[in-house]
Amino acid sequence: MGQNLRTIDWNVTRMGHNLKTIDRNAATTDRSFSWEFDYLSAYYDELSLNWRILLSLSIIQYFYYPSLATVAVPVNLMTIVILSRGKCGLSKCVTHYLVAMASADLLVIIFDVILRHIPVVYHEQFYFRESIHVCNIHAVLLYAATDCSVWFTVTFAFDRFVAICCQKLKRKYCTEKTAAVVLGTVTVLSCLKNIFWYFMLTGRYILYNQPWFCDVTKDVVFSRVWATIEFLHHILTAGIPFVVILLQNALTIRHILLSSRGRRRLRAHSSAKSPRDPEMESRRKSIILLLVISANFILLWAMLMVVLICTRIRYMNFHSGSVAGIPGSVREMAFMLQPLSCCTNTVIYAVTQTQFRQQLKKMLKYPFT
Repeated sequence: MGQNLRTIDWNVTRMGHNLKTIDRNAATTDRSFSWEFDYLSAYYDELSLNWRILLSLSIIQYFYYPSLATVAVPVNLMTIVILSRGKCGLSKCVTHYLVAMASADLLVIIFDVILRHIPVVYHEQFYFRESIHVCNIHAVLLYAATDCSVWFTVTFAFDRFVAICCQKLKRKYCTEKTAAVVLGTVTVLSCLKNIFWYFMLTGRYILYNQPWFCDVTKDVVFSRVWATIEFLHHILTAGIPFVVILLQNALTIRHILLSSRGRRRLRAHSSAKSPRDPEMESRRKSIILLLVISANFILLWAMLMVVLICTRIRYMNFHSGSVAGIPGSVREMAFMLQPLSCCTNTVIYAVTQTQFRQQLKKMLKYPFT
């Protein structure tokens, strides 16, 4: 039963396509870089567009995930060290949030890219993992780290919203102590929320690129109770954060635009005109950082959220066939984009924050000086 469940989604994405002289079982169990490259080259003209994209993405993944891990781990470590030193001109409150986000991103890279996606891509070298029955524990840790990464972004956006739009609340909320309490609460709730994965999934790994990377039973696949819990998980992990971040950003931008107009009018009638307005420059940098981080999160997460929800609905209606499956190429692209969000924040800091950029240069030069 476990073997059949593992191949359901793989076969669904390829339903109706004739592999011609290549045996279907070989396509699902003996895939490798050389097989995929040779197959794409030999049958390119006979393959559908979805198949061409899918095989191309599969080939790219042999280099993409190892490169992503190689870059993301040291980048996030450097970000944590630089921000922790407190020499970037940021308040301690903001520094707490950014360090927490970088730490959560680092854990996601370890649990998702290194311990999940790389073994799936290089499945021939990681067959031994099928005998290590800790997948459900891995799932709890991975999804807890992912929740922390998502909700740390939300809490940071809310902190900036309060700092910019709610001056009376700013003194009480935007403090180092409050940031520590908020981040600690989010961490505990994320761990508790994802315990259900331990009971939903089994301890056995499956080396296929499925929404579930652990083996599951038939009762779980077609259970409406587990489906409801999973839907709530996806809504809390990405759906609600999308709405909250967009609403906060809209209100923050509106407030900044209104206050900027009033400030410009006051300065226009001031006798002591200064070519620079430090307050407006500070607000501009804060809103740029906030908007870029928020947009990065939404763009890289949106596709995966849609894929996971649609795939779950597909499983629930598998026998009726009333819901079309997600193309394999779209699913692979969603899996590739989501972990990318865990190493782009450092680039964002370097682009938008001058002092962070200076500290990063010093750290890179340090081994040579």
